[in-house]
Amino acid sequence: MKKIIATIVLSAMVLSMAACGGSKGGSAAASGIKTVTPGKLTVATSPDFAPYEFYAVDESGTPELAGFDIALAHYIADYLGLELEIVPVDFDGVLMELQTKSVDLGVAGLSPDPKRDSIMDFSDIYYEGGQSFVCTKANKDKFKSLADTNKAEYEIGAQTGSIQVDLAQTNSPDSDIIQLTKVTDIVAEVIAGKLDGAYIETAVAESYAKNYPDLYVALDVPYDEAEGSAVGVSKGNKELLDGVNKAIAAAKKEGKMDEFVATANEQASGEIIEGLLDNQ
Repeated sequence: MKKIIATIVLSAMVLSMAACGGSKGGSAAASGIKTVTPGKLTVATSPDFAPYEFYAVDESGTPELAGFDIALAHYIADYLGLELEIVPVDFDGVLMELQTKSVDLGVAGLSPDPKRDSIMDFSDIYYEGGQSFVCTKANKDKFKSLADTNKAEYEIGAQTGSIQVDLAQTNSPDSDIIQLTKVTDIVAEVIAGKLDGAYIETAVAESYAKNYPDLYVALDVPYDEAEGSAVGVSKGNKELLDGVNKAIAAAKKEGKMDEFVATANEQASGEIIEGLLDNQ
């Protein structure tokens, strides 16, 4: 799998927020935390999931990794006294990197799905989100309920390896479920009429709907598991898991997560790139 390994420099606004609170955490060494590379926190992410993670394009045309997952990764690294290294891959790659313990953490809007317990540990929930079904505005009258999505003639999209695949299989079992690697491709296929609809995380769906007026967030999708997003932690690294949970608790207590989300939503409404840069 091709991947880019880079130490990411965010915009000054995100960096200033992420840096706050780091002095409260102490050093990883002092806490007995071991990482893939001593002194570094290596984090895999899938930058096609605005406002969680994406590339924001600045006034000079330079893309920089942004999103509230990225801001949280910086906060955690700073809290633990570690240098942050981010590995951008596709969503399946995040799961693989964690399974092979090639990275310390995965931040990619991960739902704490019990099916993933064998390949990673999950942090506490840092962001409570929901799930949605999207279609085009032209087709919104076709989908008044989830039962309306369950027709054999429909092609319904979901991101490969995601919880949305399970939601599609549960709610639209008679439809032809099309799994695509990137959310950007799913949205493009919906808008082009190649997919009748798709299951997408709510915050992400709403972000896309702002940038693509033809996209319509049609339905809320019930989800019985613990709703929200968690950090994926290399399996069995209890000290790191404890450190990440303490950092998340501090970020929420200080109101930093709300700031991270607000900034990410603002950036996502501007010029962005979603997906790996070498695929653009």
